[in-house]
Amino acid sequence: MLLFMLISVVAGFMLANQSPINSDLRAIVKSPFIAAAISFVVGTIFLAITSLAMSGRVFPSSTFVQTQPAWIWLGGVLGSVYLTSNVLLFPKIGAIQTVILPVLGQIVMGSVIDMFGWFGTSQIPMTLARLAGIAIMTVGVLTAVVLPSVGNKDVREFDSSTVSGKDRLVVMGWQIWAVLVGFIAAIQQAINGHLGTLLASPSQASFISFGVGTVIVIVVSLAVDKRVPPIKESKRAKPWNWLGGLLGALFVLVSVITVPKIGAGLTIMMGLIGQIFGSILIQQFGWWRSVKSQVVLAQVVGMIVMLVGVVLIKLA
Repeated sequence: MLLFMLISVVAGFMLANQSPINSDLRAIVKSPFIAAAISFVVGTIFLAITSLAMSGRVFPSSTFVQTQPAWIWLGGVLGSVYLTSNVLLFPKIGAIQTVILPVLGQIVMGSVIDMFGWFGTSQIPMTLARLAGIAIMTVGVLTAVVLPSVGNKDVREFDSSTVSGKDRLVVMGWQIWAVLVGFIAAIQQAINGHLGTLLASPSQASFISFGVGTVIVIVVSLAVDKRVPPIKESKRAKPWNWLGGLLGALFVLVSVITVPKIGAGLTIMMGLIGQIFGSILIQQFGWWRSVKSQVVLAQVVGMIVMLVGVVLIKLA
């Protein structure tokens, strides 16, 4: 179990690096949707090659497709909804809520999926110790993510201006959707994990999920931007600008591997630890042309609290 937990942390760390890489690519191609489409295409190609190398095939057999329930193919659809929603939420509810509400949704839904054994996952009883660990983990996330942002004057002013003058019911609707987006992310990981088990090939399941997501993101990109990025824009990209899709693909592959082993909830929580730790390092050292920001005490305390929560969950 410990090995799969550590792998999930590494995957979360990789995903944290994907965000500033794709953000820089977005500035180059002048569109978050085009940047996402490019990232998805790169990841899909990588997973196709990986699947072919590891399992000798890329697509499942027609017999397999016909004998499986329709929901088993929803992983890629849910992934694209999650990605698109994050782009839409930022200008509606601000930076802090766009980050924290989906995270809370992921933790809650991941725990519920494990408790009831939904989407083909192994059922994990909700003991008092496990519940306490999840609660402590959530406090750690809030401490590491929310407190530093609340202490940042620029972030506070931006978030305040974002919701100022808007109908409270409309804002509340977007907040509810942000939590549901977290539910969607957790369900996606559970579905992909079960698909990997059925196919006996995590790489093939990852390719299918990523491939479906790629088609949807490309369609959304063309519908919103109504253009294909010119070659001159692509030439301005640095070699590392293409790594975003690779890191995203690796994250999906790892989640497909770990969910059947340690459950959706623990996979999500360990991934969050990796993401937050990675984000702290990125801000501290200004990796990928991101703005440098010193580590604050709340981030360190939050990481420690999160680890305490994980220990309790593991002991449970």
